Amino acid sequence: MAAVIQINAKDYAEIDSLLRPIRRDEAAMDKFILEAKKVNYYEGLTYAFIQEGLAHRNVSEYPEALESLNLAIEYAERCENVDFTVIALNMMGVVHRRMEEVREALDYHKQALELAETKGSATKTGMRNIAVARNSIGNIYISLRQPELAEKEFVESMKIEKKTSNDLGLAINYQNLGSIYEERGSLDSALLFYRTSRDYNIKINSKLGKVICNNSIGQVFIKQKRFKEALGIIKPTIKDAEEIGDQYYVAMANLNYGWALLEEGNIEESRKFVMRALGQSKERNMGYFEAESYRVLAEISEKRGDYKEALNYSKKHSESEEKYLNEANQQYVADLILKYDSERKKNQIGILEKENEIANLKLADNQKIFIIAAICLSVLAGIFFFVYRQNRLRREKEFLALEQKMMRSQMNPHFIFNSLNSIKLYIINNEKDKAVYYLNKFSKLIRTILATSKEKDITLQEELDTMELYLNIENIRFSNKIKFEMKVEDGIETTGIRVPSLILQPFIENSIWHGLSSKEGLKIIKMKVSRYSNKEFLIEIEDNGIGREKSKEIKANKTLNNKSIGLDLTKQRLDNYFKDSEKEHSLEIVDLSDIKGEACGTKIVLKMPLKVKSA
Repeated sequence: MAAVIQINAKDYAEIDSLLRPIRRDEAAMDKFILEAKKVNYYEGLTYAFIQEGLAHRNVSEYPEALESLNLAIEYAERCENVDFTVIALNMMGVVHRRMEEVREALDYHKQALELAETKGSATKTGMRNIAVARNSIGNIYISLRQPELAEKEFVESMKIEKKTSNDLGLAINYQNLGSIYEERGSLDSALLFYRTSRDYNIKINSKLGKVICNNSIGQVFIKQKRFKEALGIIKPTIKDAEEIGDQYYVAMANLNYGWALLEEGNIEESRKFVMRALGQSKERNMGYFEAESYRVLAEISEKRGDYKEALNYSKKHSESEEKYLNEANQQYVADLILKYDSERKKNQIGILEKENEIANLKLADNQKIFIIAAICLSVLAGIFFFVYRQNRLRREKEFLALEQKMMRSQMNPHFIFNSLNSIKLYIINNEKDKAVYYLNKFSKLIRTILATSKEKDITLQEELDTMELYLNIENIRFSNKIKFEMKVEDGIETTGIRVPSLILQPFIENSIWHGLSSKEGLKIIKMKVSRYSNKEFLIEIEDNGIGREKSKEIKANKTLNNKSIGLDLTKQRLDNYFKDSEKEHSLEIVDLSDIKGEACGTKIVLKMPLKVKSA
């Protein structure tokens, strides 16, 4: 220890190699700090307080960690060593990220990256600082739901780690890339990255790294419904995390183990571990794990039949998540503003310098500048108008493309051919009256579809009439066994309300072919129009079919699967149609069940603002 002070080492890596044997010895490091203060050995003091902050962080003592790291930054500035300052700034960012303080975390990592890239050294320490900053910024982008931006940062960080042969850095980056692929639903790819990260952690004998990787692998196993494997790999990490003493990962392991128990069906045991994770999260202000704990507890309460408690936990989950995500979104905007302000200040400095250079020019030069500025403004105005016009044309093109997709969806060739075949069967069976009756209805439906396709919207009454006509045609193939009931609440002026044309057809189609087609016995579709408020109304479409889950099972067992795009197109059309409305629209799909809890149908609840004119 005395030798370090006598040598007066200035490089972080050199000091680390000399003090490594005692850096986890609190008493020894306190003694070193006292000796270093006597001789104003600022580099040594910076290193010591960085290690002290790291020790506090690793046991989730975040306020104490911030206090130590603030001292580290103070001493780093005294010794005017950029590498030391960057390391301390990155450490500060990590602590704030652990505390879910995204704004502060991003600010510290941005400062670290800017310093490292502009004034940092070209040594391994300097390059490592850039890699750490990029990796940390990538983690923040993940929390801001920006996986593409995060992936770029991780890839850039990994390039540096490979160049410097830093196995720890590679382990961290492979782990983070795995989280991106897990978020995207590419579970096999995520497992590959997680296992690669674990291999590096085994190589460097990082117990904490193995805890993190095994929890991530366990999460993927849960999503793949490999519950026993998930329990087997997560359970040992609880003890390992407790031995390490980092409460952040203790909470993570308890939560994941509780989640796996829940999915396996061990509800009571699951609740014990999740409650433990919740307590640890609240105590250490770990917002993400707190929100996730409430989410799992809501599922547990629901499976226990305690719906009141389930609702309470669900609300707490929403509140916790909303608080965190709102802060994250605000920080993302704040970061953009910060970047913009920085660039603007640089530009202002440049402008002031130029103004100083031309202060003695003649009036003629000023006139030239004025003319050039006027030309530039004219050009900018022209560019602005062109961009505005192009954007408007693009939006119109997107709307037309959406309407064309809708038409192709509504004018399904299978529906047309099947309808004609059904009518043909009446003719073959010499049932001329029925053939003529349904042929008239079919031709009327086709004319209606073609006519309404030219309009952006139609009256609600026209839409209801068209849907009744459509259902009559479809009902031919069910030997008219589908009973259709329509009710319009008193006071609803269906002839004065405007809706997008053929907007209800996909819901009727789904009720028939996914709900009623496989049902035995009485088949019913009910449609109800009612007032929700002075400026909103509801359309409810209910069937007594087999329900969505059973329909999915039947569909999965079929050799061929046709992907329906009707509902997706309908949602897009509703978003486009009501984008300028004062009130919001909503679409809710409700799975109905009987007193035994068995599926007995599906209900569509569509809330729309009242529109009384064609847009």
